[in-house]
Amino acid sequence: MVEVKPKKGTLLIAEPTLYGDVSFNRSIVLLAEHGEEGSIGFILNKPLDYTINDLVKEIETPFKVYNGGPVEQDNLYFIHKVPHLIENSIEISDGIFWGGDFGSIVDLINQNIIGEDDIRFFLGYSGWSSLQLNEELSSKSWIVVENVYESNIIQKSPNAFWKEKMVELGGNYLIWSNAPENPNLN
Repeated sequence: MVEVKPKKGTLLIAEPTLYGDVSFNRSIVLLAEHGEEGSIGFILNKPLDYTINDLVKEIETPFKVYNGGPVEQDNLYFIHKVPHLIENSIEISDGIFWGGDFGSIVDLINQNIIGEDDIRFFLGYSGWSSLQLNEELSSKSWIVVENVYESNIIQKSPNAFWKEKMVELGGNYLIWSNAPENPNLN
């Protein structure tokens, strides 16, 4: 397996050894920013019991909301692939953007111009201080892989995403692909 360095747009896959970590157990994180000051990402495979219209009453469509990470969980974030529709978007990579003018999003969703395949909402984000992510990588908490899905990552179903990545990694990870989330239940 070729070693991939963390950068904007790469994926962090939680090592199976992160069992018991409430936020990151079996998580896949899209890095939205990575630099000397630190890193920011969003957990892609942890849907919450909320929909966007539970949180933003002006939005009429019940798009899923995901747990983006343990930082600022009272704030709403989003990634998308429609920067031509959402001003002030920041490119992550490969046609994936985050942020932008939220007021326009409400109208675009309500007019069915933006669909759930175009945008994903998160409560909170995953954040690492300057050297924290590098330390976690050194301690083998994460596997860094390229985002082969590019902007289609937004459409990726969260249900078996981590398991799929374990199968793709192969080797010793194959064992973990079929292990129960809680090994005590085995």
